[in-house]
Amino acid sequence: MTTDKTKSSMKYVIMISVVAAIGGLLFGYDTAVIAGAIGSLQTKFNLSPAMTGWAASSAIWGCIIGVIFAGILSDKFGRKKVLILSAVLFAISAIGSAIPNNLTHFVLARLVGGIGVGVASMLSPMYISEIAPAKIRGTLVTLYQLAIVLGINLIYFVNLKIAGSGTEQWNIDTGWRIMLGSEIIPALLFLVLLFFIPESPRWLASKGKTNAATQILEKLNGKEKAKTLLKEIEESFKEEKGTLKELFQPGLRMAMIVGMFLALFSQITGINAIIYYAPEIFKSVGFGTDSAMFQTVIIGIVNTLFTFVAIAYIDKYGRRTLLLWGITGMIICLGSVGMLFYLDLSSGPWLLIFILGFIASFAMSLGPIPWVLISEIFPTKIRGVAMSISILMVWIGVVLITQLTPMLLDGIGGAFTFWVFMTNAIILLIFTFKMIPETKGKTLEEIGQMWKK
Repeated sequence: MTTDKTKSSMKYVIMISVVAAIGGLLFGYDTAVIAGAIGSLQTKFNLSPAMTGWAASSAIWGCIIGVIFAGILSDKFGRKKVLILSAVLFAISAIGSAIPNNLTHFVLARLVGGIGVGVASMLSPMYISEIAPAKIRGTLVTLYQLAIVLGINLIYFVNLKIAGSGTEQWNIDTGWRIMLGSEIIPALLFLVLLFFIPESPRWLASKGKTNAATQILEKLNGKEKAKTLLKEIEESFKEEKGTLKELFQPGLRMAMIVGMFLALFSQITGINAIIYYAPEIFKSVGFGTDSAMFQTVIIGIVNTLFTFVAIAYIDKYGRRTLLLWGITGMIICLGSVGMLFYLDLSSGPWLLIFILGFIASFAMSLGPIPWVLISEIFPTKIRGVAMSISILMVWIGVVLITQLTPMLLDGIGGAFTFWVFMTNAIILLIFTFKMIPETKGKTLEEIGQMWKK
């Protein structure tokens, strides 16, 4: 029977998980806002194609910097403090990128925002993982991926509204500044709400602050469960050295391989090639501009809807099962898209159908599940650094796909480009089947013991 105290604890867990997930919303918002602003920015500052690419990608390089340092800082100063730092960086970037009078100032502001994205991309899912009860941890961490998708969709509509508020010249002079500056609203919301959430109890325990950790665990899980959890946490610390070398020793070495492999392959199976270049792909096979943009909106809707499938089933069927089904669907759809290009049948409705099938398969599996697994498979004392290494691979994958997709489409054509992505997905399917264990329902400490066994 569910008691009132249990219900209260569950509401509290959900509330602070939602607050932490706003970091994902800012992630999506910040990385996608440039799509609406880049055309006007190019005209305003008379940018060459190379400089336009630099302006658009500067935030991604900031992400790489952010994720490198986020783990070290969060292991030293705590998860909450560094999340607050990320919110401050988002706010500074929103203001800084809205007021520049030259490209250098703009790029610096976007780099600052990118650092904030990099920090949030690691810390938000990790924080949720460390405070969530085992039985719903997958669902709560998946909220982070949902927030990313919602942030992307939100800024697309904000950009559309702002762009329609004035003439083309107004957009060149002012509109793009409002688009970029609009991020100050969710950034300040995130900053304020972070002051009302607790520090991670597992981080507190790792620093010897047992009383503070106990109080938070009791609020999250109830008194009896908190005692059991604290004992498990303290026992796990006796076996953890808290050194980077530990991650590359037998047992945890496999956790490191799984984290890095999942992070990289979540990108190089083609998701950002479609998210970033879908309009150009559709236009290249004969769709008009308006039709191509409308189909991109449909892609966003499908991405959102099928993220809810992951939320509903990740703790019921498990991470591994959803990955196997989702990656299989991605392989079928990528192979089919490649075949449509190869047979010169890509101008019909089947192209959109298979691309939507790919998006749906990704959204219910490879979209959210790497964030979940990466946040739960490492020991507490070095979880920050270990996640930094893994999630660095996400951003390396983003850079590779962003840079190489136009070159692949131009050099080997649509068919072989999508077959390259399909081949990567097949490799990932085999890896998942052979190497990734099921972690649903296990505490973080039980998962740590599982690797050692």
